Amino acid sequence: MSAQETKEKQRQEEAPEAAPQQPGGKPGASRGPSLAWKLGRYLTMPVFLVLVCVGLYLGISSRDLDSIEQRSLSGGYIIQKVVEHLQITVVATVLVVLISVTAGVLLTRSSMRRVSPYIVAVASTGQALPSIGVIVLIAVVFGQFGFKIAVLSLIIYAFLPILRNTMVGIQQVDRSIIEAGRGMGMTNTAVLFKIELPLAIPIMLAGIRTALIIVVGTAALATFINAGGMGDIINSGIKLNKSTILITGSVLTAVLALSVDYIAGIAEDILKPKGL
Repeated sequence: MSAQETKEKQRQEEAPEAAPQQPGGKPGASRGPSLAWKLGRYLTMPVFLVLVCVGLYLGISSRDLDSIEQRSLSGGYIIQKVVEHLQITVVATVLVVLISVTAGVLLTRSSMRRVSPYIVAVASTGQALPSIGVIVLIAVVFGQFGFKIAVLSLIIYAFLPILRNTMVGIQQVDRSIIEAGRGMGMTNTAVLFKIELPLAIPIMLAGIRTALIIVVGTAALATFINAGGMGDIINSGIKLNKSTILITGSVLTAVLALSVDYIAGIAEDILKPKGL
């Protein structure tokens, strides 16, 4: 082999590999979703919800409402009920996340593994019962009605998804990674917060998102224990036999639930660790 051929071969070996060429595209076009795809993904649901609200508004505006319907569908009254619904949802969600995640972490520790199946079985009873049954039963047991009882009932009803996902997320962490951390001198607390919880976050977030949607939907039943919320509008439509009020309350409750799910999905994408 001549000296010129040897140099040419060395240049070919040292040259960086070219980015893969996509059919009809540019090199490297396969790296991640395009900006248009991301915008379409994030804008589809808001556009759909806005169209639903606009259609509902136009439908109500085209009808001749009596005095009862006008009071029940006034802007101030609807905003008041939306705020009440969000207050119940936010307080219940924050508390159930704190309680469930803490319980899930404790039940995965070696000292608690023997009793964890029994605690999970007890927690499962919250969802085994009908949601209206849980709310009314808690109110009857405590002899109270209103905001606090609604929050307590929703915590019990949404406790299981977060607890189970927290436990599953921690238990699925590769034991070799944990042993490697301990071999580097990390304490049990450091292993938990620097290895187990970060790797369990995607599964935990899925459980929190599920529980959030449960809370938003079930909070409409808080009207039966005088806790307010969007359920008041739906209940008024049923009691008064006013289909316009009933449809408006139902549609707005669905829009609120979908909006919360949309926001939770964005938060899940942001909070999920990179590379998982």
